[in-house]
Amino acid sequence: MMKNLITIFLLLTLFACKLKNDQKESIKTTKNIEEVNPVKNRLAQIEVDALKEPYVGIFTEDSDSTNLFPIRSTGVSTLPIKEAAEFFIKGLSASQIERTTFYIDDQEWRKWCNVDNGIYDRQGVSVKELSEIQKKSAFLLIQESLSAKGLQLSKDIMKTDQTLKELNNGSLDFDEELYFLTIMGKPSNTEPWGWQLDGHHLVINYFILGDQVVMSPVFMGGEPIITSSGKYKGNVLFQDEQNFGLSLMKSLMPEQQKEATVAKVKTGNNNVSEANKDNLRLEYEGIQVSKFTNEQRQKLLDLIYLYISNIREGHDKVKMEEVEEHLNNTWFSWVGDTTEDAVFYYRIHSPVVLIEFDHQRVVGVPGADDGKPSKNHIHTVVRTPNGNDYGKDLLRQHKEKHHH
Repeated sequence: MMKNLITIFLLLTLFACKLKNDQKESIKTTKNIEEVNPVKNRLAQIEVDALKEPYVGIFTEDSDSTNLFPIRSTGVSTLPIKEAAEFFIKGLSASQIERTTFYIDDQEWRKWCNVDNGIYDRQGVSVKELSEIQKKSAFLLIQESLSAKGLQLSKDIMKTDQTLKELNNGSLDFDEELYFLTIMGKPSNTEPWGWQLDGHHLVINYFILGDQVVMSPVFMGGEPIITSSGKYKGNVLFQDEQNFGLSLMKSLMPEQQKEATVAKVKTGNNNVSEANKDNLRLEYEGIQVSKFTNEQRQKLLDLIYLYISNIREGHDKVKMEEVEEHLNNTWFSWVGDTTEDAVFYYRIHSPVVLIEFDHQRVVGVPGADDGKPSKNHIHTVVRTPNGNDYGKDLLRQHKEKHHH
């Protein structure tokens, strides 16, 4: 009996030692992973912390969001989008559906980031893993939701990731097909639903309720902006957004320019409403559009439309009417100078739209980073302030009305 007890004791001791060693190895492995990719871990923690806060939205101190986004009929049918979504879902396998479909109020809406795939893990199915037939149905959904211009711009942004892949020796962090689709809610004529496209330099959140559409947050960017080699040599992005912005700033009188200018020198990243910034207190800065001449107002509207016109025909007009209704309470701010070679940041901020444009440091093109912002790396963001990103305010009203 004593011999058996000793044997059992020795076995338990050996097991405990093994368990302790396994735990050490696990801790060591985790530590190694964190050391290998600290940026990825830091981004993951930032997202976790952001999602702990219930969605509120982007507000100014004196925001009055009363009746800014009423549920109403726009008269512009969303049926083609619904049918395209149903067709896309029908073509997915059971496992793909499980990874791609979420409830309408799932946190998946808020899980997006514009960085490359090496430092951020995305939900849904990527274009890369789809069959050719599935790819066509995925792009049909995007096509029905966007304008021809918006679709082409999205494809051109994807091309820049292929260029980065070529410039970085075939790095798996970049690829023109590493863009992930998810569906929130069930496509419907009456119930709220939507979709998200998430990838490097391209994020589209698209909410639908009846014939109303909210397309925000939208992140569109690119690097290189002008592709000079490889498969997509000649690909060019955001020249109008850049040049129209500079033209508007230069059209202001000296005193107006002074009022619009937040800082004369452009240094780092000035965008404030990128990923994980859903709950943001952001005050109006710069010059109020009520001080603009009619010509300056038109220049501003033309600039805003460059961003709004990425949405499908009909709904672009609906959004622009909303923008024009609040034009006098719109603010324009600027960081940088106004020379032809200027690098700069500008922001357009009203109760119903927030637009940011920013020249960034070159980070993806090897050997090109001099620590300064460049025209060859651009970030843009479009948001709906006062609680209606992701159509959240419309969803709230719908739930209250129908007692969900």
